[in-house]
Amino acid sequence: MFKISMFAKLSKLSLKTLRYYDQIGILKPRKVDHDTGYRYYAADQLLELNRILIYKELGFTLPQIAQLLQEDISHEQIQGMLRLKRSEIQHMIDLEQARLARIEERLQLMEQDRQWETGQEIRIKTEAAQTFLFYNASGGEERIPELLCHLESLLTKDIRQWIQGPQVVLWRDVHGKEDEFEYEIGYYLTGEPAFIPEPFQLRSLPAEPMVASMAFHSHSNFDVAACVHLARWIEKNNYQIKENEPGRELYLPLSPEEDAQYIEIQIPII
Repeated sequence: MFKISMFAKLSKLSLKTLRYYDQIGILKPRKVDHDTGYRYYAADQLLELNRILIYKELGFTLPQIAQLLQEDISHEQIQGMLRLKRSEIQHMIDLEQARLARIEERLQLMEQDRQWETGQEIRIKTEAAQTFLFYNASGGEERIPELLCHLESLLTKDIRQWIQGPQVVLWRDVHGKEDEFEYEIGYYLTGEPAFIPEPFQLRSLPAEPMVASMAFHSHSNFDVAACVHLARWIEKNNYQIKENEPGRELYLPLSPEEDAQYIEIQIPII
């Protein structure tokens, strides 16, 4: 048995916290000396405390933790809750890393300003009509990596045999919402499968007689500088962006050794 002062050192919690846990009944001392009032804790109560701290990490309030302790949740259930929380945290980290990459790109663009040159050719090309398998999504550009990963997780073996070419993202502005887009995430197909699983949809994309196209290697799922360069080229050459037609981005992963991908941006113009 350990006095509360020693148990506090072992658990790395303050005396105040342990007394409060005793007061609200989620971790009471194993023994209390009625003459001195000293609280004593057993070594196995460190495991009880660890469970309380796990629940706190999962975001539960102390009253909720008290209820969970009474229900005696199994180790397997706790592990499942921790794995879910781990997945949620990893998702937030991925979003923040994508946002950080965007900030770095914008900083570079500001530093380079008008002297920035891409070294990549911008071409006018024709896009043929396509059978397009896609699912709908919305959000900021930082969601693109997540949406492309989700696309891969949705594909069935039957659908994969119809796929041709890279991943495709069609995007439109969301009216009245800054930095948010409506996306169609999918693939061009060689034909029409007999069965389309949810949440996929299938539609025919019309031919585009003229798109301004720019392809480049990128170490992220977007390249702000490339978009700026393409927009300047369209303006300089007296073209106009075609209204009511989505922009297209094609993503082709390269080998892991290159740590990059090949992106083609296509903007319909007139």
